[in-house]
Amino acid sequence: MNSMEWSESVPVAVTVCDADGVIVYMNEKSAAAFTKYGGKALVGKNLLDCHPEPARTRLRELLAEPKVNAYTIEKNGVRKLIHQAPWYDGGAFAGLVELSIELPPELPHFVRK
Repeated sequence: MNSMEWSESVPVAVTVCDADGVIVYMNEKSAAAFTKYGGKALVGKNLLDCHPEPARTRLRELLAEPKVNAYTIEKNGVRKLIHQAPWYDGGAFAGLVELSIELPPELPHFVRK
């Protein structure tokens, strides 16, 4: 299995950018989610050019000071968890990974000790 092959077998949109914000990878689910913006043709484009404010500013902040950014959205009745996290190559910040996960209508929440 190549290093990103696993991402095609999970029901999650996976988008990866480099430290400059250039999209370097999209799995098929991610490409399908962004079809109207070009789908796989977005690979090689800067994600800052693909986002309106205030998302653009937030992404700039994440690229400048890498940390996790997680939130939920709802669009057309579909709820999603968006999880953006830094990835590293040889210990150096290499970019961001975004996982977009569709959430079921009723999502159980458990508090564990």
